[in-house]
Amino acid sequence: MAHRSSPASGVESQPSIPSSSIVSINVSGELFQTTTQTLSFSGAGSVLAALPAGSLSFFDRDPALFSSLLAFLRSSLPPANPQDLLPELLFFRIDPLLLLPKFDPFSLQRSILLPLHGRDHLSALATAAGGSVHAAHGGKITTFDSTLARRDTVLTPLPVIDSLLSVSCSLIAAGASDFPSVHLVDIPSGRVSQTLAWSPYPLNASPPAIVQAIGSSPEHLFASFESPRRTASAIVVFDLNTFAPVTEIARREIYGAELDSAIPATKLKWVESFNLLMAAGSHAGPSGLTGNIRLWDVRSGGSVWETAEKVDCFADVTPCDHLSAIFKVGVHSGEVFVMDLRKMGDGHSAWMCLGDGRKAMGNGKKEGSGCRIESYENQVFVSRGGEVEMWSSVSMAGAGEKVMKRNLMGRAKDAGGNRIVQMVFGGNRMVVARKDEHCVEVWESLR
Repeated sequence: MAHRSSPASGVESQPSIPSSSIVSINVSGELFQTTTQTLSFSGAGSVLAALPAGSLSFFDRDPALFSSLLAFLRSSLPPANPQDLLPELLFFRIDPLLLLPKFDPFSLQRSILLPLHGRDHLSALATAAGGSVHAAHGGKITTFDSTLARRDTVLTPLPVIDSLLSVSCSLIAAGASDFPSVHLVDIPSGRVSQTLAWSPYPLNASPPAIVQAIGSSPEHLFASFESPRRTASAIVVFDLNTFAPVTEIARREIYGAELDSAIPATKLKWVESFNLLMAAGSHAGPSGLTGNIRLWDVRSGGSVWETAEKVDCFADVTPCDHLSAIFKVGVHSGEVFVMDLRKMGDGHSAWMCLGDGRKAMGNGKKEGSGCRIESYENQVFVSRGGEVEMWSSVSMAGAGEKVMKRNLMGRAKDAGGNRIVQMVFGGNRMVVARKDEHCVEVWESLR
């Protein structure tokens, strides 16, 4: 194992460690020696992981904090006060999520409530790669850092923010269903750095369209737009680096009384393993709730799979990349359905009900109304009123098959509360927004 030594005592290398893998680091006069393998645990993009074997590097940092950081890299055991190491992580370009315990869905417990300033209710949530949490309330965005100890609030031109997406550690995309354009908000400066607009008829100088959903892939940012008069909609693909428009897909227009022909996408999710964009939207009309789910090939601009939802339209829908499937909650039945992306079929024949399939035929009730469904890693989470349930893939003993099993979340004291309107995930956390609440609810894995 690598060890720390003062410059006066010298450094003794252990015979079991090849000298060709040892790295020496001088931190404000104190000498540390470790191995390239230990430093690799800091992440591929970190300063420490880039130090070559046999080198001697100097850093003007606090030796005591660096000692704690090095101890963490050796043992993977987070320090008692992780926030003390946050400046060091930022300096050495180490992902702060490394300090958080691993995500364990079976130990998730409601741990903290983060209050928001002002009278506006929480309307949208987003998490960033570094573990920070963004919360929209009214036209404001409040950001909590990865330790949830520090926060900043910025005011945007939007009256109420309905869509929120973390583009980077400092840049957030925000949109409103009654206000035009996607606004890119720079958190450090507190300003809107750029707006992304779409007009269905640019030659006629029609006003910019309102925003119904925002999503992203490693290369693109997606925005679902709808014309102010609700007569046309489209998904515009922007380059994630330059934010220049790349292409327009899923354009729909209303002709006559065919209202269902231009349902805008209100949920956009990227399916990484299939390189496809899932777009879903629904509409309440005289015949009830109808909707559609489509998978788009962004490169060709074509739809590779779609389904019209009429009998038991989805209350919410989400893809799960790890399970290669799409999950939905039926608005009438309240049951969870799954469709295997590897066996994409035609229409409803592709859906398999994980509960009581007879409810899907309709009983006049709307047991799934208001339910939300999201996936994270290998699990699917469903909110029902004020509670959350989790679906996991488990292997059947001796059968060689896997089935989805349902579990209730949290302790008895975690259950209940106002209806959950959004769930987002990041690191070891599930972050929840409840209807008419003025705070952010955080659930954490405690082991």
